[in-house]
Amino acid sequence: MKDLREQLEQLRTGAFECKLISDLAADLEKQELFARLAEHLSILASEVEQAIAANVSGDVTERPER
Repeated sequence: MKDLREQLEQLRTGAFECKLISDLAADLEKQELFARLAEHLSILASEVEQAIAANVSGDVTERPER
């Protein structure tokens, strides 16, 4: 669970930083690229958040290690 929370924090930080770069970039292509990256990382963060919530509520069974 700690690993998921760390991943979530990294994704949120990455999304924030990409949004900041997008806002500060002078080049239109870079603005758009970093805006897309920020959105993608935000979506991934939401999915990790949902996985954490499902795991806490017991909806997810743990998978065996491969």
